[in-house]
Amino acid sequence: MKEAMLYERLEGDRVQCHVCCHHCVIKKNSRGICGVRENKKGVLYALNYPKAVSAGIDPIEKKPLFHFLPRTRNYSFAALGCNFRCPWCQNYEVARAEKARRVREVDVPPKTHVENARRHACQSIAYTYSEPTVFIEYAYETMQLAHEAGIKNVWVTNGYMSEAALETILPYLDAANVDLKAVFENISKKWCGAHAQSVLETIRRMKEAGVHLEVTTLVIPGVNDSPEHLEAMVETLYDAVGGDVPWHISRFFPAFRMKDTPSTPIETLKRLRRMALNQGFTTVHLGNVR
Repeated sequence: MKEAMLYERLEGDRVQCHVCCHHCVIKKNSRGICGVRENKKGVLYALNYPKAVSAGIDPIEKKPLFHFLPRTRNYSFAALGCNFRCPWCQNYEVARAEKARRVREVDVPPKTHVENARRHACQSIAYTYSEPTVFIEYAYETMQLAHEAGIKNVWVTNGYMSEAALETILPYLDAANVDLKAVFENISKKWCGAHAQSVLETIRRMKEAGVHLEVTTLVIPGVNDSPEHLEAMVETLYDAVGGDVPWHISRFFPAFRMKDTPSTPIETLKRLRRMALNQGFTTVHLGNVR
């Protein structure tokens, strides 16, 4: 547990967190939407510092980042928590704090992650599996040490971070894969509890700052696969960052609370890929296609 970054104290022992775009106002002895930031007597604490719930070594392509340090090894880790509530989440046991009863948290200081990455000849560290925005204290300290050691920093994120959070990490952020779930506000709000425009702004600002950026969209039947939404997604993403950002279009398989939803037809993915290429995207990958 560590005092949180980026918050302000309010009257009546309340605090307001400014790490993500929810900007939660949190009463004493309560937690924010992420479930891992708690107000204790007017002080906001990150409960997930420095507690790793997952760590491993993967090819960088599994992040997925196909165009950043290709064919190199990546060290990945996560802490508990997420600021979205997606019912299709494949990592809900580490992303949803209230679902984490059987998840083992292990104290692993930032320097140990960097040492592990070096020992296993990993050229980068990814903050992934859950949402790194809600373990920014842990990620930020690790990023600084990794940068000093010549190891690149990668975020795999839903992009729902505040401007202050993004400005904090940008000096140490080398690459990111941002999950663009929707561009229509009603879809984003209904399924994720978030504003699509905030995610698009993060994507735009990362690109503008020179971060190596790739975008992933999971196409889910009945959620974001209508012809109108697919067309809007192609146009909106292109307007935000142009056509040179690699776009990973991924197939949905039943998971978590959407086990009765069918898998995405491959033809839907191919249609979206054709639309993207016609719009001017130069690199479009299909993912989860077996």
